[in-house]
Amino acid sequence: MIDYERLTYPGGVAVATILKSPGAGVRKAIILLAAALVSAGVHFGTIETGVSNWNLGALIGLPEYMNGTWYLSLMTIGVGFIAGRGGIAFIIGGFVAYWFLSPMLSAMGAFPLDAAGDTINQPGPLRLLLYRPLGIGMLIGGAIMGVILASPLIVSAIKSMQKAASVSSEASNDEMPIRLLYFAIVGAVILLCIMAVTSVESVGLGRGIGMALLGTLWIWMAGIILSEAIGRTNWSPLSGMTLVGITLLIVMTQAFGMGRDDSIIAALMVGAATCVAMSQATDLMLDLKTGYLVGATPRMQQIGQFAGAWLGPIVVIGVIFILNESHGLGSDKLPAPQAQALASTIDGIMGGDVPTQKYAAGAVLGGILSAVMGGLGITVGLGFYLPFNIVLTYSLGTLGRELTDRFKGKTWSEEIGIPVAAGLIVGEALVGVGDALRIVLTS
Repeated sequence: MIDYERLTYPGGVAVATILKSPGAGVRKAIILLAAALVSAGVHFGTIETGVSNWNLGALIGLPEYMNGTWYLSLMTIGVGFIAGRGGIAFIIGGFVAYWFLSPMLSAMGAFPLDAAGDTINQPGPLRLLLYRPLGIGMLIGGAIMGVILASPLIVSAIKSMQKAASVSSEASNDEMPIRLLYFAIVGAVILLCIMAVTSVESVGLGRGIGMALLGTLWIWMAGIILSEAIGRTNWSPLSGMTLVGITLLIVMTQAFGMGRDDSIIAALMVGAATCVAMSQATDLMLDLKTGYLVGATPRMQQIGQFAGAWLGPIVVIGVIFILNESHGLGSDKLPAPQAQALASTIDGIMGGDVPTQKYAAGAVLGGILSAVMGGLGITVGLGFYLPFNIVLTYSLGTLGRELTDRFKGKTWSEEIGIPVAAGLIVGEALVGVGDALRIVLTS
């Protein structure tokens, strides 16, 4: 998963570039720093002006449904450059959705209608109603097909890890023992079961075990999807995977005959825990990629992750309390759009309004694509899932990498281009963190 040619992990490459820059020479360090300053300045400007998108499509007369809006983010260009050809399928997915399917729907007069009978052809509503569910289905279908095709390799890998663990060697000492994985699976089931049982009285032990098993299975499946998506594009469909997990849990609690409120509370409790676990899994993969590039020992990295995993949730919970006390979650100052989207989705689920057909159609398409080429269903599905303004800007970085590889050579891309791209990522990220700290401290 962390092999350079298979999954690039642009964020991991950027961090590794920074870590190696002091020893790689003054020139590389200066290049990285200069790019970071430029990116930081641009992002600071977008924050201060409130202008983060450029609607080029409107200026050139592009139909609104084709979504010609570009995301003003040098970090996104840097990510696309580092990903290179690994992100082409992601770009294709976005262009197929908005520059092929949308014009085709327009020509056929087949755009969906809202409750009032009006045509839905704006990019935002169209994405939420059509392309996002299709993308989620493709992500799931692509992952399932990938697991099916790779199952012999997975079984072989587990057996080889078990065999290596029984023999003490330098290689086996570099990795955590395989039995830790089994303890982790059992531990996840136990913890999720405790969360489910203690969430509401109506859950009970039997229902809690069922929810815990489903949650643990979804952590594994969604972890594959997220690792593939981040590894190729550096963008994570975490919210979509969490949404699907909560949907499955609500369906299960409803099948158990639980009441509406109890069903929602129990599903949210277990769903939130699975979301954190999925996030930690992808973060570990990203860090392992960085370690792979700088020559770190996986065992020591994993120990460090386990030792520090508890800190993040505590800090985030504290920040949320501060922001809620100062602004109020759901207010104009702190609208919490993801929470509102989840709430509306849950209302739809409880009312029987689940886009099952779109999920299923996407899953079939994603499965077929992944059967043709490993991981293709996931990356194309991610292009459907994410806003198209991100895809457009990302494509500039991928195009830039292709041009520099061809005309300047791969050595130039690696020696100059990647440090520049890493600087673009770091500069914007640091300004984003600084702006978040400013909001918290002024609260």
